[in-house]
Amino acid sequence: MLRRIYDWCIDAAHKPYALWIMAGVAFAESSFFPVPPDVMLIPMSLARPQAAWLYATVCTVASVLGGLLGYAIGALLYDSLGHWLIDFYHLADKVDGFRASYAHWGALIIIGKGLTPIPYKLVTITSGFAGFNIWLFVVCSIIARGTRFFVAAVLLNRYGDWIRVRIEKHLALWVLLGAAVLVLGFAIVYWLL
Repeated sequence: MLRRIYDWCIDAAHKPYALWIMAGVAFAESSFFPVPPDVMLIPMSLARPQAAWLYATVCTVASVLGGLLGYAIGALLYDSLGHWLIDFYHLADKVDGFRASYAHWGALIIIGKGLTPIPYKLVTITSGFAGFNIWLFVVCSIIARGTRFFVAAVLLNRYGDWIRVRIEKHLALWVLLGAAVLVLGFAIVYWLL
């Protein structure tokens, strides 16, 4: 099954709809969806290393736009939808402490957490809930998400063939490591915030 999904992403890189699907995943991941766009960015960039820059740009723009939806959820819908999403991820008791830290470290929190496997939707929703300056939020999101996706683009563009051979040889291991990083991100949020 993993091989079929990977092969679909590799094949989809040459189809026009793949860019839209990846943009949709990047948008949704920033506000409510648990799967990061890297699951499409990496195989598509391996299939077309020369397009890695385009893919990173699309992921960045879609992620920042999705971050604005997360911000709106926090600012306008926290009492209903936003609170439900925070409860869904079992983070309700952590939000107040996270919100209080915005008074001193808001920009650094957004940039730092946007670069890590910590779920970015928590940052976007809490930024809206905390009333963080929306323009500064957008700038910090562009820096964080752009850095994350363009670092991947540089590596995949430059070392794509070498990386592809290793991924395809040990696909299950790489998927397991990716899932572990995702779970680690949720655990970090749960235990440290």
